[in-house]
Amino acid sequence: MTTIFIHGAGCTGEVFEAQTRALTDASAPNLPGHLCDGTPSSIEQFADWVDAYARERELAEAVLAGHSMGAIIAIECALRKPAWLRAAILIGGGARMRVAPAILQGLENDFEGTARTVASAFYAERSPERTQASVEMMRRVGQEQALRDFRACDAFDALDRLGEISVPVLVISGEADKLAPAKHAAALADRVPGARARIIPGAGHFVMAERPAETNEAIAAFLAGLP
Repeated sequence: MTTIFIHGAGCTGEVFEAQTRALTDASAPNLPGHLCDGTPSSIEQFADWVDAYARERELAEAVLAGHSMGAIIAIECALRKPAWLRAAILIGGGARMRVAPAILQGLENDFEGTARTVASAFYAERSPERTQASVEMMRRVGQEQALRDFRACDAFDALDRLGEISVPVLVISGEADKLAPAKHAAALADRVPGARARIIPGAGHFVMAERPAETNEAIAAFLAGLP
């Protein structure tokens, strides 16, 4: 069984380094527009690409593990019910992730400063080094694609359709996540039939990087329990 990790807005697959090292048969591709060709501007377009990625590799069973915007993309894919999708893991995200107008405006008019503001909220245990690394990643992705990402998040809303998801779902959230609060993870799991929520203590929005051992354990246990 293959696990495909899908990164969030303004990021790249490098955010899943701890997962791809620890888990067998796992990949974390860069979405189009993120250091590779393409200029997608909607969650639906990203989901089209993920579907093509799985089909081109002739995957019979794959698990999508999406973080933040990646979680929204995983939800969109699950709603489409492709034959190759076995399960979904939603990390630090939800079916509706509104972005403050000030953030959208800031990314357009003061990209560097706004990227630093956003990056400073990624970790519960923040440090100048972590913030700077996140800012540099967003800088490499670039202002135009980062802005498209955040606008895509703001426009997407599948809250009323969560009951249509039929694959097993695990929701992971950092207890101290300021961008996608943990209380929303429990509410998300309640709306998806059979879904489970796992809250990781002491972690922020980048729970998979801040608490990799606990995140990997939760993912491994979920995968092992799939029928």
